[in-house]
Amino acid sequence: MKYTKGSIGRVFLLKFEDDDVLIEGLARLSRREKIKAATVIFLGALKKGDLVTGPKKPVIPPEPNKMKFKDGWEVMGIGSIFTNPKGPQIHVHASMGKKAKVMTGCVRGLSKVFLVIEAVVIELKGMKATKDIDPKTGLNLLKIL
Repeated sequence: MKYTKGSIGRVFLLKFEDDDVLIEGLARLSRREKIKAATVIFLGALKKGDLVTGPKKPVIPPEPNKMKFKDGWEVMGIGSIFTNPKGPQIHVHASMGKKAKVMTGCVRGLSKVFLVIEAVVIELKGMKATKDIDPKTGLNLLKIL
């Protein structure tokens, strides 16, 4: 295990509206406010998008098990934001439910909001960390500096 120590900086309250793209909105806020590190918590609903529900097999490098969802799902999740020279690196995991079905995984790409998502972004100051592609796994992983 590796770690770094810091403190809480600014706190942002976000309201995503119908058809907003969750990951794009978080990246836009990060660029505008020059956020280098943060955690995100949210709840609401997603209308459609992509979810990675773990690897197909537990091998390195992993092959992602990709799922598509549509027609509106209740959602709650947590994520991280770390910035590298390429820009904000957003990593969001969520649990989603619709009727008696439940999915949990990594929210990807152009996943769109249904009605509303309320989110709190808590900036982390003084963190000596970044995210970038790990050559061994091919994944965008946290790197403690």
